[in-house]
Amino acid sequence: MTSMFMTYAATLPVLRAEWGMTATAAGSISTGFQAGYAVSLVFFSALADRVGARRVFLGSAWLSAVSGLLFAAFARSYLTGLVLYTLVALSQGGTYTTAIMLFADRYPPARRGAAVGWLIASSSAGYALSLVVSGAAVRAGGYPLAFLASALGPVLGVVIVWLVLRATPNVVHPRHEGARFGTAVLGNRPAVRLILGYTFHSWELLGMWAWTPAFVAAVFAVSGEGSLRAVELASYVSAAFHLMGLLASTSMGRLSDGLGRRVVLLGLAATSAVCSLVFGWLIGLPLAVVFAVGALYGFAALGDSPVLSTALTEAVDPPHLGAALALRSFMGFGAGAVAPIVFGRVLDVTNPPGASPTAWGWAFVTLGAGGLAAAWCARGLAPDRVRTTRPAPM
Repeated sequence: MTSMFMTYAATLPVLRAEWGMTATAAGSISTGFQAGYAVSLVFFSALADRVGARRVFLGSAWLSAVSGLLFAAFARSYLTGLVLYTLVALSQGGTYTTAIMLFADRYPPARRGAAVGWLIASSSAGYALSLVVSGAAVRAGGYPLAFLASALGPVLGVVIVWLVLRATPNVVHPRHEGARFGTAVLGNRPAVRLILGYTFHSWELLGMWAWTPAFVAAVFAVSGEGSLRAVELASYVSAAFHLMGLLASTSMGRLSDGLGRRVVLLGLAATSAVCSLVFGWLIGLPLAVVFAVGALYGFAALGDSPVLSTALTEAVDPPHLGAALALRSFMGFGAGAVAPIVFGRVLDVTNPPGASPTAWGWAFVTLGAGGLAAAWCARGLAPDRVRTTRPAPM
C-alpha cells in the first residue's frame, strides 16, 4: 500500500526540470501530500473509534488504489501533480493508524513492540520498493512510467488485504461512562509527551524522506555522473536507506519490549538528530562516507516510529486510542508537511538562483532541530519497567 509514498521524491530531480519548479515549489508538492495525509489520518482514525478499524482500513485501501491510478494517468504539471498527489494522501490515511489499532487488539503489551515493529517495517519495504521501481522506470520510460509502476502497488495491496482480513472481526470498543477525550488524552501527561515526540520525529523523518533522494542525486552529480544516471543511482541508494529503516523497525520495537520504551526512544532520537546536523555537509566527500552516514540516518530516523506507536497504545485506553492517534497524526504529519517546504526554501536561499543545489548543510540542520526536540521529549518520559524476567535472589 505504501509504494506511492516515495515516487515523487525519487523522480524529483527530473520533475524539477520537466515541470519548471523552484526548490520551494518542489517542496510544496511534498507539503501538499503530507498535509493531505495528516487530514486523512485524523478523519479515518476518529471514524475507526466509531465504526471499527477493519472496516475503515479496507475502505481506505480501495480509495488508495483508485487515487494512485488517477495520479499515474493525469499528473503532468506542477498543478496537476500537487492536486493529484494530495488526493493520493487523502485516500491513504485510513491504512496506517487503523493497522496499529488492529495490532493493538491482537497482541498483548509484552509482544506489541515487536509486532508493531514488523508493521512499520512493511511500510519501509514499500518505500524501498517505490524507490527501486521508480529509479528503474524513470530511466526506461520517464516519470510517467515511474508513476504507473508505483501505482500498481496499491492495486495489488488492496486485493491482498481483503483476502487476509476476511476472517478478522470488526471491533468497536465501548466507551466508559464519563470518560472523555480531554481527560483520556489531553490530561494524560505521558500521552501528550509521546504525541509531541512524534510531532518532532515526523518533522525530521518526513523532511528527510522528501529530500534525501535529491541530495544523493546531487552527490552523484558532483562525482561526475550524468543527470538521469544520478537520479537512478540515488533511487537505489535511498531505497537502501529505507531498508535500514526496515531493519530498525523490526529490531527496535522488539528491543523496547525488553529494555523499555524510554531508553530506546532517547538513544534513537539523539542519534538521528546528530545525523541530520552533519549529513548535508558531506557533499563532495567520498561516496562511502555519505552512504555510511546515510545508512545510520535511515536506521535511527525511523527506528523510533514503532516504539512511539506502541508506547501510545499503552498510555491510552482502547476506546480513545483512535482519537489519540488522530491527534498525533494531525500534529505529526502537519509538521511533516511544513518541513519539506522549509527545507526547499533554505535550499533556495543558500544556493544561486536557477542552479542545481550544491549547498545542502543548512537545509538538513532544520531537520536536526526536530530530532533534538524529539530527544528532549523522550528524556522527559518516566522510566518504564524492563519487561524481561529477572531471577529471584538466592
